[in-house]
Amino acid sequence: MITFLISALKIIILLGFLILIHEAGHMIVAKWCKVKVNEFSIGFGPLIWKKQGKETLYSIRLIPLGGFCSMEGEEQRSDSKGSFSQASIPKRMAIVVAGATVNIIFGLVVYFILMSSTGNYISNEIDSTIDGYVAQEIGLQQGDKIIEMNGEKIKSKYDLDKITETATKDKEFTIKIDRNGEEKEYKTKLTEVQNKVTGLYIDDDCKIITIDKGSPAEKQGVKPNDVLIKINNEEINGDVNKAVSLIRQKGVGTVLLTVKRGNEEINIELTPDYESSFYLGVNLKEAENTFVNHLIYGAVETSDFGLSIIDNLKQLFTGRVGIDQMMGPVGISEAVAKTNGLQEFIYLLALISLSLGVTNLLPIPGENL
Repeated sequence: MITFLISALKIIILLGFLILIHEAGHMIVAKWCKVKVNEFSIGFGPLIWKKQGKETLYSIRLIPLGGFCSMEGEEQRSDSKGSFSQASIPKRMAIVVAGATVNIIFGLVVYFILMSSTGNYISNEIDSTIDGYVAQEIGLQQGDKIIEMNGEKIKSKYDLDKITETATKDKEFTIKIDRNGEEKEYKTKLTEVQNKVTGLYIDDDCKIITIDKGSPAEKQGVKPNDVLIKINNEEINGDVNKAVSLIRQKGVGTVLLTVKRGNEEINIELTPDYESSFYLGVNLKEAENTFVNHLIYGAVETSDFGLSIIDNLKQLFTGRVGIDQMMGPVGISEAVAKTNGLQEFIYLLALISLSLGVTNLLPIPGENL
């Protein structure tokens, strides 16, 4: 019972706060544009508290999972002074996008603060080289600083990863390194690694959340919301790391998945595709633990965070992810209830806020909060 109450409280706090700042965004911009706001409410249903301002009724209603900002002339055209329908088009547009904009800014700021205070970026200095990869073959050493690849400056692991993602089997890279103040240059191709690809995306409970269109998993009938319980007849007990390890296991071609679908256990045999990735084969050192470096790390991670949301939306519009696979209110509530600790809760707060803001700016049919 206590666990249920705590979960319910977390859901109410998170969704209630995000709705509050969303609707407050609409209200603040509306008032700035001289549009009359008749009522600003947090929650739906029966009224439990109200306070009449100069022109706006501020209220709290019984059901906390919602809210609204009611403007004069918003739903029905009104010719009265200060109505939404009488405002200029730029002002109306500003009011409409204000809520989503607040959610986006809030999500990015919170994520930046979280990352800046809890992590540090990986530098361009080599900590060690990996056996069997090209870094050892060309003579890169511990302490070398990778300063440039194919004319692109390398200041961190993020920069290195961006460059290596462009690699192909025949593409040659010019690598400049700083070794004890002396600049050296190497020309080489990166080491190719074949990775298994099933098209499955699973959450921390081994529940399948997304399946790539045309992937081996889709072709063999795996479905979203199936739960992985065995791989090659070995129990995984909800351990996502074990599941990934078993699927990627070397020397195993065909993978036998046992999934739970409703109350039924189903065996599905699939043969993964393979795709190539290319690596230099180095482990890089963490940057010095300074305030500036934490800010740099926070900025880079926040940029990746925002771009990942946009990438997920691209997958939606290109058909790689279906609308039925988007997380709705029930899915969000389940995720919030499962958060463990303040840091995880704040991370989810930022993620949902940014996702809410971005999706509210898209021309997807539905109601704004």
